[in-house]
Amino acid sequence: MAHITLLAYPGCATSCITGTIDALSIANRWQALIGGEDEKNHPLFHWDIVSLDGKTVQGDNRITIEPHRSMGDVTATDLILIPGFIAPMAFLQSLPEQLIAWIRAWYGRGAMIAATCTGSFLLAETGLLDGKEATTNWVFARHFKKRYPRVHLKPERLLTEDDRLLCTGATSAYMDLCLYLIKTFGSEELSATCAKGLLLESNRSSQSPFFIFEYYKAHSDPTVLKAQGLMEAHYPGPLSIEAMASELAISPRHFVRRFKNATGDTPLAYLQRVRIEAAKQTLEKTSEPIDAITRQVGYEDTNSFRKLFKKSTGLSPKEYRDRFTRLPNRSRSECAMT
Repeated sequence: MAHITLLAYPGCATSCITGTIDALSIANRWQALIGGEDEKNHPLFHWDIVSLDGKTVQGDNRITIEPHRSMGDVTATDLILIPGFIAPMAFLQSLPEQLIAWIRAWYGRGAMIAATCTGSFLLAETGLLDGKEATTNWVFARHFKKRYPRVHLKPERLLTEDDRLLCTGATSAYMDLCLYLIKTFGSEELSATCAKGLLLESNRSSQSPFFIFEYYKAHSDPTVLKAQGLMEAHYPGPLSIEAMASELAISPRHFVRRFKNATGDTPLAYLQRVRIEAAKQTLEKTSEPIDAITRQVGYEDTNSFRKLFKKSTGLSPKEYRDRFTRLPNRSRSECAMT
């Protein structure tokens, strides 16, 4: 049996707590059905909710959470779950040192720590994420990168796991964490079954379809900002490292090194992001055929473009269009043709 401790604190997103409990409860029920009578008497998950002092907590939506006990009363746990909160910068201004020390202590005792959405800010405050991979709500990725430069932020990722530290992307990604926990403590079969029952995609890995591009400009290098502007203005055409370096009056090698230091990407990887973002916007707003979009954003081969697009977003161009189209009256036949 895996014991999950859910942390409740003022202003937290209560759905991360209640939704996680619902998912784990469903996993217990499915485990009993799959495993028979023995599994029915030995549920896969047990959980409790804790707060700083054991008192009732009001979430950001004014819903109250009644904890089972205080943090200090926890004697054993396999995983501590930190929910997100709506205004991370305001919350961190009054962060109790006792809370940080408690998280550090349980990690030192071997517990896994999972942070959903902006809960990653709280986890990062402990210092445990320094030198490790993490993700967060893409809306706050720029703030996160600036505040925690030692963390290897992967804002396009829906879920990260690094040395018993787990982080998820934006709000509803806590369900992806639940599927991960069901798979880890249960089985892949059970996780897949629960995903179907909850109408979830069990193979999601990216939140980049929702990603805001400005994250990569969270630096203060004017030369690199100029290079980014060049790419964003001229992405449909051929842009070589040599040509961009010449425009910036620096050597190609220095340009690549400086660009990567500022953005975390190579210039060509960034150019690819720009082109994929342009393709996403066109897919959302028009019924242009994918072959035409391929050429419009600077690629020659449609098959190669499809592979790059799926690698970046986790979806094929058609899947992306079907999910995020903004066209009000597109017919099924039009979708099939594009």
